[in-house]
Parts: sequence; C-alpha cells; structure tokens
Amino acid sequence: MKDEVISSSSDFTKCVEFHGHTCPGLAIGFQAARILMELLNVRKAPDEELIAIVETDACGADAIQVITGCTFGKGNFIFKNYGKHAFSLIDRRKGTGLRVCLRSDAFQMDPESLSLSEKLQKDEASENEIERFRQLQQKQTQKILDAGAESLFKVEKIPPDIPPKARIIKSVNCDSCGEPTKMDLLRKINGERMCIPCAKQQGFGNDLSESKHS
Repeated sequence: MKDEVISSSSDFTKCVEFHGHTCPGLAIGFQAARILMELLNVRKAPDEELIAIVETDACGADAIQVITGCTFGKGNFIFKNYGKHAFSLIDRRKGTGLRVCLRSDAFQMDPESLSLSEKLQKDEASENEIERFRQLQQKQTQKILDAGAESLFKVEKIPPDIPPKARIIKSVNCDSCGEPTKMDLLRKINGERMCIPCAKQQGFGNDLSESKHS
C-alpha cells in the first residue's frame, strides 16, 4: 500500500492544527495511527468503515481521530479510561483488528522536562523556561516521529469485537428541565422521564443502570 502511506510531515501538521500544539503525546498517537493503518492496509474512514479504540484521554487520542477518520460524532471512536497509551483499530468490513501499546522504555521524560512541566502547570515558569520546555518537547517529538514501530509499540491482534453502527434515536423532552434528550438515555423516576443530570439532582446517584427509559 505504498501509495497510501501517510506523509509524516503533512499529516502530522494536520494533527498539530487540530490539537493546538506539538508534543510527544501527539506524536505517539500519530505513530500509532500510522502503524495500525499500514498493518491493516486501510485508508482513512469517511464513515464507519473503521473503529478506533483509545485507552487514554491524553494528546495522542486527537491524532487517532485526525489520521483514522474515526470520531466521536460518527460513533466509531471509543474511549476506555484505562490510562494506557494503547490504541486499537478494527476494520469492520474485513473483521480484523490490531492493538498497539507504547513500550515502557519507548518514552521517558528527562528530569529537566519533568521539572519544567511542573512549573508550567503551576504557572511559575519564566519565559526562558517556557521556551526551554518547548525546545525539549520538540526534540522528543521528533525522536518519536523518527522511531520505528518495533521500538515504540507492542503490536498484537485482537478479536474483532465489532459494535453496531451508530443509530439515529428520537429525542424527547426531559420532564424536569425540558431539554431534548435521546430516548434511550431518559430515566423513569417517580413516573417522570428525566435526563441523567436531573435524575442525579433527585438523589439517584451516579449509577442509573437499573433505571429504564419509557
């Protein structure tokens, strides 16, 4: 699939434009998407041809959306809050899937970067320190972009657990706040149809799994 190989320069630039800045985490997601698509021999999904699963809400998840074409809005971008730099891609038509997970020795922040990052988070970094941090980030980002697949990720086949395609579900007004809500997410509380936030306000807590919509 040589004609479909992703261009590291132009496509990573698109990721940066979407994400807002350049960073190692974005590069990790970009490399993961590129490797998964090459190994599965697939193109960017205009619709729901592919399914992406990310196990982190960190920067790399944005690159997965840009490169694979899997998005929250299309219903083929699935987030699992496992705290891992792990990404999976499933080809719905072929019924094949792969998962990549960042190797433990593939990326480590150096002490200087860690110290500067802490200062930035506390808004205590000087202009010179901010610029130094950006330089270190750029250097690490380029290192990741230049790395080979085997040095970055563990690659494994996964069972093609293919979810159904996104459905169009009618919205009905919540009896409490009056806001239109998807019917399958309304909860019947004391004879009223309520959206989840209103149900929580009524003291039904976070777990509403046993409540049924009408």
